[in-house]
Amino acid sequence: MTFNGLFFSGAIIFTIKESMALADKSKNPFLKGSMNLDKPDVIFARPLYNYPLDEVAGFCEARKLWEAEDPDALMDAIAPTCRAAVTRAVFPELWMDKLPNLGIIAVCGVGYDGVEVEAAKQRGIVVTNTPDVLTEEVADYGVALMLAVARRLAMGDRYVRDGRWSREGTMKYGRRVHGSRLGILGLGRIGLALARRCKAFGMEIGYHNRNRRKDVEHSYFEDAVSLARWADFFIIVTPGGEGTRNLVDAAVIDAIGSQGVLVNIGRGQTVEDAALISALSEGRLGAAGLDVFSDEPNVPDELIRMTENVVLQPHQASATEATRRAMSQLCMDNVRAFLEGSDPLTPIF
Repeated sequence: MTFNGLFFSGAIIFTIKESMALADKSKNPFLKGSMNLDKPDVIFARPLYNYPLDEVAGFCEARKLWEAEDPDALMDAIAPTCRAAVTRAVFPELWMDKLPNLGIIAVCGVGYDGVEVEAAKQRGIVVTNTPDVLTEEVADYGVALMLAVARRLAMGDRYVRDGRWSREGTMKYGRRVHGSRLGILGLGRIGLALARRCKAFGMEIGYHNRNRRKDVEHSYFEDAVSLARWADFFIIVTPGGEGTRNLVDAAVIDAIGSQGVLVNIGRGQTVEDAALISALSEGRLGAAGLDVFSDEPNVPDELIRMTENVVLQPHQASATEATRRAMSQLCMDNVRAFLEGSDPLTPIF
């Protein structure tokens, strides 16, 4: 079952108009302009990326939350019949309170740390995410970011554009990747895909998880510090949430060392910002490649000023047209399965 490969961003809430009072346009200003009361309303927290809303007109009425003068009033108006919600990242308990008949929160992404999962469990709300469809894309990106830092690709681009090559000659050398040691913090789906790619570079693979995997031969380390001390390149692929917040602290960063490279394609909150900035500034950490940050889209000014040993990216690891469409498709398949009385495809519990 498909929804024509739609791509959704932000929070999207599906409702069925079962209440005559709710369906009365004269009493409910949020339904003004609806041409078909048989179609469900869909509330979009933000516009779709590269996907005009008129393309969803065939199966729903688009309600633009970002244009609502009073978003809370809009949620109150649809509360009696709202059964499903889709979010790109965040879904707080407050929204669950406003939507007492909610039955599913479908996350369009692999991470769900922005959803208050325990609150959902207490209310009997199913939470789903979109695993697997972005695994290979994020792994590709992790390798690319590692190479960009190690071989100083962004620095080299600036070096040429600024005319420094002709004035100063050869720029500072980079780091060797092939034959090096790669430490993966979080050997899940993405971590395994990353390991497969890096084996082709002749890299030795080590990892740390909460539990040792029985299906791999890579070296297991009991804690993040020992993994960091061993690795030349330390890549973070952990999920977010309180369980991993500041897991990469000053002790881990110091263990990576002045010749080591830290790459984060997991969650920004996993790394202790102050410790990272201090280590990079003082030369206790060699270099870093960062795709995620603790307060996105805000990035610390100290990191922005570091142009010689840091590569920054705007959380783009899964951002290709094909993968974002696949993520959205799986997300919508979960919603449709629930609304039709079937089990969602990828529940997290």
